[in-house]
Amino acid sequence: MASVKVWCILVLRFLLPHSYAHMDFFTSIGHMTDLINTEKDLVTSLKDYIKAEESKLEQIKKWAEKLDQLTDTATKDPEGFLGHPVNAFKLMKRLNTEWGELENLVLKDMSDGFISNMTIQRQYFPNDEDQAGAAKALLRLQDTYNLDTDTLSRGNLPGVKHKSFLTAEDCFELGKIAYTEADYYHTELWMEQALKQLDDGEVSAVDKVSILDYLSYAVYQQGDLDKAMMLTKRLLELDPEHQRANGNLKYFEYIMSKEKEANKSTTKTDSQTDKETKTKKKEPSKDYLPERQKYEMLCRGEGLKMTPRRQKKLFCRYYDGNQNPKYILAPVKQEDEWDKPRIVRFLEIISDEEIETVKELAKPRLSRATVHDPQTGKLTTAHYRVSKSAWLSGYESPVVSRINRRIQDLTGLDVSTAEELQVANYGVGGQYEPHFDFARANEPDAFKELGTGNRIATWLFYMSDVSAGGATVFPEVGASVWPKKGTAVFWYNLFPSGEGDYSTRHAACPVLVGNKWVSNKWIHERGQEFRRPCTLSELE
Repeated sequence: MASVKVWCILVLRFLLPHSYAHMDFFTSIGHMTDLINTEKDLVTSLKDYIKAEESKLEQIKKWAEKLDQLTDTATKDPEGFLGHPVNAFKLMKRLNTEWGELENLVLKDMSDGFISNMTIQRQYFPNDEDQAGAAKALLRLQDTYNLDTDTLSRGNLPGVKHKSFLTAEDCFELGKIAYTEADYYHTELWMEQALKQLDDGEVSAVDKVSILDYLSYAVYQQGDLDKAMMLTKRLLELDPEHQRANGNLKYFEYIMSKEKEANKSTTKTDSQTDKETKTKKKEPSKDYLPERQKYEMLCRGEGLKMTPRRQKKLFCRYYDGNQNPKYILAPVKQEDEWDKPRIVRFLEIISDEEIETVKELAKPRLSRATVHDPQTGKLTTAHYRVSKSAWLSGYESPVVSRINRRIQDLTGLDVSTAEELQVANYGVGGQYEPHFDFARANEPDAFKELGTGNRIATWLFYMSDVSAGGATVFPEVGASVWPKKGTAVFWYNLFPSGEGDYSTRHAACPVLVGNKWVSNKWIHERGQEFRRPCTLSELE
């Protein structure tokens, strides 16, 4: 009985990490690495299956070659051949026994091991939501970093170690996913890329008729009737019997005739109308984020540049934590990143060993990152935050406790009322769109359950370098802070008066290339009364 219990525990220990990691693979590169190992295991299993099939075919081939020679000789002189009693016996034996054995060999299924492994692993595979999430991430990266479809398709991205490319079929799938979201702008871009690659001679399972079917409708939905008609006619040249295309062409012709009649009755000429149609620029649909353009410019490094006069006031220094005994003889490196709000960066502030410990503690617990719902005050997942996170307490590890103490010593703030250390790993195109860390006036209950007041300050560790993208940006003031492994940035979210500093609205830009790990400490108001006294002015 005891051995059965041990076996059950071992099975559970094997299954739990996988089942836990199954949710939202696309939101964490750290968890997606498990899929690489899964696929490697399946490839090994597939190769074993191929070897078994090849061995089986080799046996059948030898049997066929042997019998080919034998029957060749026997059919030239059947009576003479069977006149030999041994030949007569062996013929009976072959037909009665050996051919039956061969039949069993041919019918033997060598795929059992591979199929069994596939069945076990399939329950840990990504699902449709993961595939759609990864596809939307590519579209997000395309928009944020102004990448054309050809650049993405060829894999020409900055800082890549393992170059990859998209096939025409891949481009078609991206277009289809955009289509299901009624995102006709991206549908057009990716269907055109798929069509271009086929026109350039790429061999693919997807055909031009299917691409043109989606493409013509996406173009029509964006108001380009002339182009929609041209594409529909091209489709009908390839498949004259295409029912939907024939119906669409008649409908497009009807709409065009109506438009021409309407244009004649107005003061505008056809040439003016055509000119306006041609100059109309197609863009992604407008969304809920008012500072989208500024945010994306900062992500690309195209933000506002600080004037030389302001830059002169930024310094780097050796910092002793306001004469903290630990740092008087061994001060840390500190540099100013921005003046208002004041953002400082601490260099070489967390070691590689500490980073690895924190990551190993966090990995088994990573789950889809959440945000505070201002209406309910509860945590919930959000499409504008694509990452996975875990929370680590100081009592769990001396490393985490040491890190917490370091933050307290260098900021001069009490971390006993702070939230636990949050560790985050970003997924494909991982991001966190512009947000405030503190609760605004219309969110009085955001941190009520904690009982520690508002978030007075943020400490953010960068635990990895990022090849491209992944900056922390502040759209209100035009600041961009780029990830650098082993460093940390710090800023106050509230003025000493307790009022929120709205210039601290910030975002984590999508990761274009690489793997981004961060950890942060949100420090609360309680316990800071004498460490950061209140002033008489609201904005000081």
